[in-house]
Amino acid sequence: MGQVLAGARPRVVVVGSGFGGLSVIRSLRHLSVDVTAVDRNNFHTFQPLLYQVATAGLDAENVASSVRGIFGDQARFDFRNREVTAVDLEARVVLAGGLRIPYDWLVLAAGATSSDYGVPGVAEHALFLKTLPEAVRLRNHVLGQFEQAAADPSLVEAGALTVVVVGGGATGVELSGALVELFRHVLAKDFRQLDVRVAKVVLLEATDHLLGAFSPPSRRLALDTLVSRGVDVRLGAAVGSVEPGVVHLTDGTAIPTRTVAWVAGVQPVPLAGRLGLSTARGRIEVDPDLRVPGHPEVFAIGDLAAGWPQLAPVAMQQGRHVARQIGRLQAGRGTRPFRYRDKGTMATIGRNAAVAELPFGVHFGGFFAWVLWLVLHLVTLVGFRNRAAVLLNWGWNYLTYDRGARLILEEASGSPAGST
Repeated sequence: MGQVLAGARPRVVVVGSGFGGLSVIRSLRHLSVDVTAVDRNNFHTFQPLLYQVATAGLDAENVASSVRGIFGDQARFDFRNREVTAVDLEARVVLAGGLRIPYDWLVLAAGATSSDYGVPGVAEHALFLKTLPEAVRLRNHVLGQFEQAAADPSLVEAGALTVVVVGGGATGVELSGALVELFRHVLAKDFRQLDVRVAKVVLLEATDHLLGAFSPPSRRLALDTLVSRGVDVRLGAAVGSVEPGVVHLTDGTAIPTRTVAWVAGVQPVPLAGRLGLSTARGRIEVDPDLRVPGHPEVFAIGDLAAGWPQLAPVAMQQGRHVARQIGRLQAGRGTRPFRYRDKGTMATIGRNAAVAELPFGVHFGGFFAWVLWLVLHLVTLVGFRNRAAVLLNWGWNYLTYDRGARLILEEASGSPAGST
């Protein structure tokens, strides 16, 4: 640990306000430490529900919470709305937007960003779904394509009503199912003069199965459900390049489309590569207790920590673990290794359908799994107000087949997304 002035409380700086960052901050409230969180956004985003923002099921504010608001009752907490550009590991100072923030313990929990895997044209022409602005941008774009096709039906042949989703993981499956429901149950009523029946969702997955983290029965259920609901699922379909108006597959197939939703993978934020630390595939290598080798005052968790699944439950458990280790170090005791307790994983396929895999080989799907998925996400959503708003929206959507968040919002440039 660093040099702490006599009588002063140790300073813990947490970089990132995702699931891991929030978990460690919340778990530090009972320790005699001063906590400062640093993030480029002043809000926490509940990422598992971003696809519902992108498909007009929820408003953006339903899945976001002010970081200061979350910890408003935590007396020894402060926040800096800055992007961390570097860390002086020798001086033990975080550099963020002109600020120098000293620390005694540092927790790196900055998360991950989308990865285009170097596929030509993806960065320029695809839409991502990792942040709240990206979810709103995707919604703007999809709705904008329908508006343009309504004004000029010839655009339908150019792929205006075709959405290509790249990536057959949980996000790709959830997004594809939600888009089909949006088209059939909502936009078909909004655009009565447009033949919305020709609108389609094409889900591309480079491997021979969906939901790679799930068992074969769950994969088959997801595939069968999506196909039965009208999703054009193409397995073994790798994207070779993306150009304006078309997606080229490596087998020579070309898919006309004006909307490419890229949810194929993630990579650590650039900060991980700028710190001069040992990394594995861009993620920071850590000791069993999650401390960074050679820097016992620095912890890395979540998507930044190498060797662990990039899942929200992992980050949350790691956050609680780090807080306990700081408490042990503060008391002059040694640290303990982190052990992840897998409590299962779930993915929703659409209305009344989901898959769930729990410990001890308990696997099931269908309506009950869907209800369990809803309950779990509602409980883990941050803030009572957000839970109430989401529950109300879900209830309304289910009973009326309607979605109230289908707004095309102006971007910073002043023009609606999808206007090109």
